[in-house]
Amino acid sequence: MITDRLQAGVVCLDLRHRGDPADAPDALHGEVDDALARTRQSDVRRFLVLDDAAELVAHQLLYERLYAYGPAQVLCLAQGGGGDRALRRPHALSPPSAGVLWIPDVFAGAGGRDGGPVPLPEEADEALRPLVELLADASLFDTVLGELGEVLHSVAVPAAQVLEHDLTEEARTRAWRRTLENLAGQDIPAPVLVTEGSPGAAAATRSGTRPGTASNGPGSGGSDSVPAGLARFLGDMPAGTLADGSCLVPGGPAEEARRACDRALRDAEDGYELVRRPASLFTPPVRAVDLPERLEALSDALGTYRDTVAGALTDGGGDRLRPDQRARLLKRGIQLPELPEAPRADVGPGLRTYTERLLAYGLPLRSVAARLAALSDLSAPAGSAARLARLDEICPGRRVAELAVPPPFTLRGSRFAHAAPVFLLAFAAGLWPLLGWALGPSAGFAAAALTLLMVRRRPSRSYDGRLDGGGSTRSGSRLVAGLVGGGAGALTGQLLDLPRWAGAAGLVVALLALGLLVARDWTAAVDAWWRDTETEFAADALDAVDALLTETVVQDWLFAEARYHCSDGARAVSLMVRSLAETVEDRLMTAASPAARDRAGHAGGSPAYPMAHGATADGARARTGHDRTGQDRTGRDRSGQQPGDAWNWDSWGDSSADDGWSGSLTGTQPAAPPEHELPEDPWQPAAPADPPWLEREWGDGGPALVDTLLDDLAHGVRGILAGRWAAVERDPAEAGRISLRDPLLDVLDEEHTVLRRDGATSAPHFARDPELRPGAAELLGVAADHAARLVATADGTDDAVPLCAAADRRMLSKDPAGVRQVRFAPEAMRRGTEADPVQDGGAGAGEDVVWTPGGRHAGVLRLVPLRGEIVRTVRAEQGDAP
Repeated sequence: MITDRLQAGVVCLDLRHRGDPADAPDALHGEVDDALARTRQSDVRRFLVLDDAAELVAHQLLYERLYAYGPAQVLCLAQGGGGDRALRRPHALSPPSAGVLWIPDVFAGAGGRDGGPVPLPEEADEALRPLVELLADASLFDTVLGELGEVLHSVAVPAAQVLEHDLTEEARTRAWRRTLENLAGQDIPAPVLVTEGSPGAAAATRSGTRPGTASNGPGSGGSDSVPAGLARFLGDMPAGTLADGSCLVPGGPAEEARRACDRALRDAEDGYELVRRPASLFTPPVRAVDLPERLEALSDALGTYRDTVAGALTDGGGDRLRPDQRARLLKRGIQLPELPEAPRADVGPGLRTYTERLLAYGLPLRSVAARLAALSDLSAPAGSAARLARLDEICPGRRVAELAVPPPFTLRGSRFAHAAPVFLLAFAAGLWPLLGWALGPSAGFAAAALTLLMVRRRPSRSYDGRLDGGGSTRSGSRLVAGLVGGGAGALTGQLLDLPRWAGAAGLVVALLALGLLVARDWTAAVDAWWRDTETEFAADALDAVDALLTETVVQDWLFAEARYHCSDGARAVSLMVRSLAETVEDRLMTAASPAARDRAGHAGGSPAYPMAHGATADGARARTGHDRTGQDRTGRDRSGQQPGDAWNWDSWGDSSADDGWSGSLTGTQPAAPPEHELPEDPWQPAAPADPPWLEREWGDGGPALVDTLLDDLAHGVRGILAGRWAAVERDPAEAGRISLRDPLLDVLDEEHTVLRRDGATSAPHFARDPELRPGAAELLGVAADHAARLVATADGTDDAVPLCAAADRRMLSKDPAGVRQVRFAPEAMRRGTEADPVQDGGAGAGEDVVWTPGGRHAGVLRLVPLRGEIVRTVRAEQGDAP
């Protein structure tokens, strides 16, 4: 069979337990073709083959067939056969293009031959799984095969020390549940969309806020802003879309009304500049400077232009402009110019960019759907008739009519502010001895008379008196203040007996102050009255009506088709994303059901390689009469060796005379054990647990686990949507009804399989940048120092355990120089951001370490050669010989 895990460039085959070898080549051919189709191609075909050691020669034709696919390299894992007297290897597995790793006992003596319990086939597969996963990596495959080429016969027994990281079942379930919850999200109110390049988007980009750390509301980050290609459909006028007045027909009714408004506004402003001069107070009024009539003309012109625009908005109402509507608009003097750009072509790419941007930013699916729905609502044109309410807001008819009614003309300020200056100037005029009794009160009378003249010349009254806003002044207060001030000045001048020149100087100052006071009061009163006429409102309303007309022409008439297309497309994508969220919620409810939890609890480890029966989350095993390695109470097996002893050259014999295999080579058979030997313990021994060369570390989940799973699924969702964008552009209504449940379930299943298999340390096929994936420490929550010590330059290889029983070690070569060694570790170990070796597992690693692109294994693999007489190469003509 093909193993479930395929790496780039390596095809894994399982030839164990095959049927008739004569029928196997055809079946093998189909399996290899399927595997090559799912594996990234390279110049050389790499085949990792699992086979029974006793069946190697019987499968010789199968191995020869592998070379028919082109230049090939074959690495065979020969399992079992420790009880045989030799390893019979077919010629097809000869170097340099092939090598054999013979594994007589994957449990290294704890698997039945040294007195331990006999493992079940699935338990042996689970024990072999880490080694298969390691060698299925192309870089480690090439390194091991290259080292085997330097070993005698290219056949070796591996001695290993492997550290495997994994998640506890509780951590795995918790991380998967949080991932699904964060991926689906919750329903949120319609957000306020921020367009790309707007001040709100720039401020959010500078803040650097990410969803999950702050509110997922509007402006939570610059990366959730609407692209500029879609912003034009949200009511924001693109710069330079239409030139000013380009939608008005020259000489048409609309343009004439607009020109009349300009003339009336300009005339009113010119008249105001003439009236506010102090000299106009002393000149008789003329009809040419009649401000009330000019304001009335401005009111009429603005009202006419407003009615013209309101009629155009009514005529152009509806979903799309009909020919008769275009004719009515043209009759009103409004034309629809041609735009140089084709906005509909920007809808599809813009929607894709916006959706993928939201997904890449980490927003939940429901938040993405809410933003797309808001985009659909805002981009859908409501019709020009709906803008009549906006016209009433920016240019109310009531205020336009009130523009023709002049406001009253008054002198602003308190009584004291008006009376005090008159009192002082009358006081100064009355300082002339004796004459001051006449000059002082006369100054007060003059001030009051000039104030009454302001009312007479008020700008709020038309020349013919038809329009008059009225007016009032503080003339009475000024008269009283002048009389009192003049009398006080005359009395002061007489008592002080001031010289005549002092009185004359006071009179001159009083006259100058009176002229300046009257000029200031007139100018200030005219300016205040002009502000009350709201001519500024008329100018702003005129510009606002122009902008509304231009926006209507572009958004409701010229962009109508594109806006409908954008709205329909955004609605379709929103429905698709919402259906994805519902599928995730269904999977979340299924995963939370008692039946699913029960299945997860029994599943244990990898889907492809289940955990051995009785294994617990911390690597311990339930014990009965024997411990986890099949040892007796003394800790030794029946051969006298410690099962799973580490590498020790001195514990082996120096020759074949005492190794238990000499009888088979010389014709003498060892003594048979008693037929009915009872176990030392009355209880049934437990099945073997993890092999002694494998050490497992269980983590509770690292800080990057959930984020990595979310990032994977977000890219999976992007991949699902990638094949639907053409349908969205072609027919949004039909695209919104496309079911994405099955593709998403496939993505969720693959991601969950990766999580259960190796804690997401390897990337699914839809993940982005797998070489940048966090390491085992960040994903699983385990310390990196143990793995760093395994690949350190210091010599720690004596801890490597040969994958054979104690009795099988006599077959191994005694020459230490013939042993080859390979250290390996995941690439993520040397991508730390700090120099701390705990954070940067590759800080002390040797130069000979093979850095695998992914995975969760680190350790040492030693290739121990066999004695020369153990390996026998069988050629084709000898294939059927016993």
